[in-house]
Amino acid sequence: MGLLDGLRELLGTRAESDATRDADPEDLFGMSTAYLTMQAELGYDTVDEAALCFAGVDSTDFADTVDEVVAILERGQEETGTEAELHEDGHGYRWVVLRDEDDYEDLVTSMHFAADTFIERDYGSRLLAAVFGFEKSDGSASHRGGGGGTADRDPAYWIYSFRRGAYYPFAPRPGNERDSSVEFKLESVLDGELGVESDKEYWYPLWPSETGEHPWE
Repeated sequence: MGLLDGLRELLGTRAESDATRDADPEDLFGMSTAYLTMQAELGYDTVDEAALCFAGVDSTDFADTVDEVVAILERGQEETGTEAELHEDGHGYRWVVLRDEDDYEDLVTSMHFAADTFIERDYGSRLLAAVFGFEKSDGSASHRGGGGGTADRDPAYWIYSFRRGAYYPFAPRPGNERDSSVEFKLESVLDGELGVESDKEYWYPLWPSETGEHPWE
């Protein structure tokens, strides 16, 4: 089994069969308050981006569903300020990438809308993860100014697994390493505010493509 097969198994059928509760898109609204806790108690700012990861289906109806999600998000941009674009990463996964620099709650609401639309169109089984990005406050300037990289900005993510119906933290570091101490700290502070995955076997890393900074790149 290769790395990509392992990812599919842990985010896919194996996770679904082992799940202790069903996924609920309402869980995504937990991030509307959790981001404030990340900032106030842990010193993490949002990167003003989040993304919904899903596996594709070779069908016209599924393609129409994806187009519908993106089109409605784009039409709502004038009201919410949340930008949306469709992306396929180097691992073959597809993403709806959302950006909003002004109102994080609008970003969360847009994420919920996108996930809920897939579910309403009977494609909830294709949803894999919702990923919310953060970075340490003292690294924000270099990142937003275009300098540095992941080594300079100490990124951290909260990942919602649709197959497990739970969140887990992911703190990537250069060289495909993880900062377990950061992940355990995030768990200790946010568990209760978010429904955190108790089985750490399912805290599966979402690595970006070779040149990417975020998992969806």
